Amino acid sequence: MKNSIKLLILLLTTSICGIANAQVQMNFEFDTPYGNNETVGKYAEINGAKIYYEEYGKGEPLLLIHGNGGDIKSMGNQIDYFKTKYRVIIADNRGQGKSELKTDSLTYSQITKDWDGLVDFLKLDSINIIGWSDGGIVGLKMAISGKSKINKLVAMGANLRPDSTALNYWAVNDVLQSKKAISLKIQEHDTTSNWNLQKQLVGLLSDQPNIPIGDLSKIEAKVLIIAGDEDIIRNKHSLEIYENIPKAQLCIMPGETHFTPASNPKLFNDIVNRFLIEPFKRPDSDWTKW
Repeated sequence: MKNSIKLLILLLTTSICGIANAQVQMNFEFDTPYGNNETVGKYAEINGAKIYYEEYGKGEPLLLIHGNGGDIKSMGNQIDYFKTKYRVIIADNRGQGKSELKTDSLTYSQITKDWDGLVDFLKLDSINIIGWSDGGIVGLKMAISGKSKINKLVAMGANLRPDSTALNYWAVNDVLQSKKAISLKIQEHDTTSNWNLQKQLVGLLSDQPNIPIGDLSKIEAKVLIIAGDEDIIRNKHSLEIYENIPKAQLCIMPGETHFTPASNPKLFNDIVNRFLIEPFKRPDSDWTKW
């Protein structure tokens, strides 16, 4: 039980905010109060819920989409870096941060609709996206749906399905243990946390997404699939995603993890910036074509 709750705290309560251990040290200290910035923070009524968002910088729109249990501040390293280059738009995903939940069955499809709704609300003609973890999944689903015109998409640590063919076995097992631990807390009528919300968030991890591999062929955007070589996502699954997107590049960062956007933001941001600013290329090593 203790281990399950510990994992729950890792993945949900502060999954990408403030976790530090002997292996991964992440930075979430910024001069700007990201996620709680009264000078720029706004709400938009999207699909029946109030969605909180902030904007920084000017220029081409760049959406930042955070991971499970995270919030705007969790991608502060990316806001800091890209706000001098783009019009950075970042929101708290439904039920997280300051955004309302307004559902008893949270899905990636719902979060995707919320982001497409925000794009429509802000009247954005064309966008780029950096999605981390759940944010990468949402970015892929947005690209598949085609409702928003996406120029380039960076999907960091994303997966198409929740099983051990896509995720490392330890992650699958521990998420299932967390799911059981939450159910027990609900049965006990425990009031130490919002267990209904935790149940829905862990449900995203344990039961979703379920994206058919064939759907990736619908993506017209240029995509960078990126992950750490010791990610939660299996390397072969990142490769699988890359190989099934028409215009994609793949980057497996050496000596890195699922948490690189916060633990080694310089490396991550430099790689992503290069992808965003340079013309898309997918050269071929087949010299017989030369």
